[in-house]
Amino acid sequence: MKEYSSEAIRNIALVSHSSAGKTTMSEVFLHFTGATTRVGKIEDGTTVSDFDDEEKRRKISLYSAVVPVEYKDTKINILDTPGYNDFIGEVISALSVADGACVLIDSVSGREVGTEIAWKYADKFELPRIVVINKMNRENADFKKAFSSLVEYTDRRLIQVQIPWGEKLDFHGVIDILTMKAYDGTKNEAVDIPPEYQAEAQELRAALTEAAAEGEEALMEKFFETMELTDEEILRGFGKAVKAGNFVPVYCAAAGTEVGVAQILDAFINLLPNPTEVAPVIAKDKNNNDVEVKCSDSGPLAAYVWKTTADPFVGKQTFIRLYSGTLNADSRIWNSSRGVEERYGNLNIPVGKDNSAVKTVHAGDICSVAKLGETVTADTFSDKANPLTIPAPAYPSALYRVAVFPKTQADSTKISPALTRLCEEDMTLTWYNEMATNQTLLQGMGDQHIDVAIRRAESKFQVNLLVKEPRVPFQETITKEASAMYRHKKQSGGSGQFGEVHLRVKPNHDAEFEIHNDIFGGAISASYIPAIEKGIRNVMKEGILAGFPIHGVYVSVYDGKEHPVDSKPIAFETAGREAFKLAFSDASPMLEEPIYTVKITVPEENMGDVIGDLNTRRARILGMNTEKGESTVTASVPLAEMQRYTTQLRSMTAGRGIFEMEFSNYENVPPHITQEIIANLEKAKKENEK
Repeated sequence: MKEYSSEAIRNIALVSHSSAGKTTMSEVFLHFTGATTRVGKIEDGTTVSDFDDEEKRRKISLYSAVVPVEYKDTKINILDTPGYNDFIGEVISALSVADGACVLIDSVSGREVGTEIAWKYADKFELPRIVVINKMNRENADFKKAFSSLVEYTDRRLIQVQIPWGEKLDFHGVIDILTMKAYDGTKNEAVDIPPEYQAEAQELRAALTEAAAEGEEALMEKFFETMELTDEEILRGFGKAVKAGNFVPVYCAAAGTEVGVAQILDAFINLLPNPTEVAPVIAKDKNNNDVEVKCSDSGPLAAYVWKTTADPFVGKQTFIRLYSGTLNADSRIWNSSRGVEERYGNLNIPVGKDNSAVKTVHAGDICSVAKLGETVTADTFSDKANPLTIPAPAYPSALYRVAVFPKTQADSTKISPALTRLCEEDMTLTWYNEMATNQTLLQGMGDQHIDVAIRRAESKFQVNLLVKEPRVPFQETITKEASAMYRHKKQSGGSGQFGEVHLRVKPNHDAEFEIHNDIFGGAISASYIPAIEKGIRNVMKEGILAGFPIHGVYVSVYDGKEHPVDSKPIAFETAGREAFKLAFSDASPMLEEPIYTVKITVPEENMGDVIGDLNTRRARILGMNTEKGESTVTASVPLAEMQRYTTQLRSMTAGRGIFEMEFSNYENVPPHITQEIIANLEKAKKENEK
């Protein structure tokens, strides 16, 4: 692949709901421009962008893929993204390094939840975009209905720049308002607009001319004087208006049969910005001050790592968006995020799973390098003398949790490195060890997301993992004062063991645990108090009531006995442990559960269902608010009731509901639920013993 200057590059993210045709569209771009000799099929697993084994197995996109398309001396980096909610992290990563977006809409389904989510993120990144109403050759295709579904949703001004020439099985071309020509089928031959479409075309042309005049002051003046603009002026003015985000042009196509593809590629070149035309990226310097980084080969090096992948054959792949400066093959590069220097060999332009080696990459382009040791996703490369860091975009919190276990003993040593690598690659995955339940928890966006991660651990890192629903990290505590004593006496030949401990326990709201030596008269030597404390702390880790950690307890050791020969630390450790168990059991023990503050945002029409559902989850509603057709409810909910809420909320809101939650405090578990928890634990123990 030849080198391209910044002005000859376009970085376009293809986004939509699942099954709107993104992968097929990118495949057709390659075939139309002569890069491939045949169009790959998702069903056959032969597409360029869906190359991962798991993608082929599921027949959906799971990861963002780079597909560079060379057209009219321009390189268009197509970023093919997944459509399922679970893989929104990949969409965010792609949009964060794109300069424009192409939103695909299914002509039958119209606007769907995936479209809305992608649209919101395109708004967040302030990306100019075009809309393509795709699959116009499908039975039941309806351009006007699909177009209206988007008009209802957004405040942005949509401008129809094409009329479908026929529809459904009769769709055989597009009537382009920019050129005022009709393009027949896959031949892409320009012909005169059929008479039956002339009136509509003239009406749309007038609206387009007016929109173009808004793009440039000189054109606005001319338009008011003459009420006309030339084709070249319309293209120039409309291009400026689209790049400024004032308008969103709407196209139509049947990508599967390559109808309308040429006009979409022309739109990428003429209407969407090259890297030098977008706003400078804001980076941080070594003093944490904001620095504007403009796209220029002669500027300071600023390159952002937007994606990393592990490949068992070629090793780690690092995908880079170069914002400023140039990169050359076989060089050293400074990772300013980690303060380390990295060495790389080949510099590649990724084409799906394949790579095309280049010697130099210019500002604004996307490239990849292999086998970097320290670099992870969201790192920044810059000049060592002028270190810059580009902030990572905000990713949604991962709220779907599973407990993961190694399948075999051999897997147990590899589980931590594998999970760390998975989370380095995917910014919406996190993992941690929950000390209260002694479980390793993996958090993702949903069940599919977790399932893909587990399979990836197996195929890429050779670690086999089992998953379970995680245990809730309950805590045990006491509610009143109690006393107990325990005598440990062991005499079985040789040296014996003896220790007697009297202790008192009471609730302690100021600290997790306190122990005091309140013995007067030397009934027990002070040297045995640490052994008693050790015994008590061991019990506190394991729990007494239901096997959960104990906290909030004050212990007073006020009496006891020792033997001049047989008393040893081990004897007092045992006596302290058993005395604490007895006292704890008499002090009205109870379970406490973690309470989270949950903020749920749903379409207004779903609010009643969500409130009703929260009432079944022991929730306390803290507040409600409605704005622009969306309702937000804030509630205080026990974690035990939120374990699979991600799936249930999607079901209630057709995928449109989102929520975030934050730990608030611990509260007492109601007695009937406590009994249920204890009964379930006893049942689980018996099953494990079998």
